[in-house]
Amino acid sequence: MGRFMDENYLLSTQTAEELYHGIAEKLPIADYHCHLSPREIYENKPFDSIAGLWLGGDHYKWRLMRACGVEEKYITGDAPDIEKFRRFAAVLPLAAGNPLYAWCHLELRRYFGYEGVLNAETADEVWNICADVLENDPDFTPRGLILKSRVRMIGTTDDPCGDLGWHKKIAADSGFPVLVCPSFRPDPALEPKKTGFADYIRRLETAAGTGISGIRDLMRALSRRMDAFEVLGCRAADHGLYRPVCRQATEAELDGIFRRAVSGEEISDAEADAYRTALLCFCAGEYKRRGWVMQLHFSCMRNPNSRMFAALGPDSGFDSVAVVDAASDAYRLFDLLEREDSLPRTVLYSLNPADNAWIDTLAGAFQSPDVPGRIQHGSAWWFNDHEDGIREQLSGLASRGVLGTFIGMLTDSRSFLSYTRHEYFRRILCDMLGGWVESRRYPNDPQALKTIVEGVCWKNAARYFGLGQADGF
Repeated sequence: MGRFMDENYLLSTQTAEELYHGIAEKLPIADYHCHLSPREIYENKPFDSIAGLWLGGDHYKWRLMRACGVEEKYITGDAPDIEKFRRFAAVLPLAAGNPLYAWCHLELRRYFGYEGVLNAETADEVWNICADVLENDPDFTPRGLILKSRVRMIGTTDDPCGDLGWHKKIAADSGFPVLVCPSFRPDPALEPKKTGFADYIRRLETAAGTGISGIRDLMRALSRRMDAFEVLGCRAADHGLYRPVCRQATEAELDGIFRRAVSGEEISDAEADAYRTALLCFCAGEYKRRGWVMQLHFSCMRNPNSRMFAALGPDSGFDSVAVVDAASDAYRLFDLLEREDSLPRTVLYSLNPADNAWIDTLAGAFQSPDVPGRIQHGSAWWFNDHEDGIREQLSGLASRGVLGTFIGMLTDSRSFLSYTRHEYFRRILCDMLGGWVESRRYPNDPQALKTIVEGVCWKNAARYFGLGQADGF
């Protein structure tokens, strides 16, 4: 029996070990979708404690603690950091099979050198080990962790109304070799039924330096903000949707919908869908013209617990998987974009794994010789980035599409320690490929296997996002 999380963790065959240790382990990372703070990257300040690093904004951990009966004051409340950490450590052993258990221990090993097990009995020991590293290691800063993790590119998530000031400062700093790109996330502009829509449009007017009185004005304002993003190296946009939509309307109808929404009048769900469709189609065409990637995240039920939403706000660990009819409108939307020659490179992510099959097959229906894997089924995301979810996404993609053109893992995190998620993913990928070889389902062809592993872990994403360094590490 091997040791817990030893060097061959998740690697069940000799071939898997060779693929991981010989190829995947040292490959660079393209962190093309995350929620890291550009301000924190620029300021590069040391971290105060492991509690701040782990618990300060990690809604994954908050969900775990709530599920184990931990009081909210030890989660998002005002309890001392060490007490929050102790409560988390005490419940972590209950999370057998949860990726959090693996990620936490990988982070402790890779960044703090602790190879034991975190629990109630070891909490203070681990706290002290982490405190010593945080205090005495001058490279234990946001930039230091990024470099230690071999990250070559970071795509942050940014509102069109932001001034991108921190990105400008990072771009002007020649001493930091990592490409930090803003990613365009215009969600509030596409949600005319949400509270605060009119206020957001006024903010967008200010940011874009142009008045917005109709749908064409709105499109012009968004395009101006895309210009500002492009100057700073933007390579991708991101849309968080409840579901894909495709409902067409005339420009006059869209103007009416927009004006009534801004004035606070009620609009129907069908009108909102027509409005979203128009904006999505406009944005997609702009993205294609600029060479950007469009990412669509959907099938997420946001803030179903209204009491806790009122108390803590969004992104607090209460979101859930949604079951929606996404396929029919997604096909119609892609067909509309293709007919208009406005379909950019696109990555589709569904929070509901029941959507995996139709996403794989939709991707196959809209590929192009312009770039291998123009339409991507994005990496297992959020509630699905556990071992079974990753294997399901990879095996389904391999069965219904082409594994070798896949752009691989994303971090989707606010934490600078989350790059171990790429290690977790790479070990699973290598184990799957190694198993296919040793069960005689794929030949033991070292060059073919190397091409797949290097592609999925690094090169495909580097090429897809135009990094210009795919072949050199």
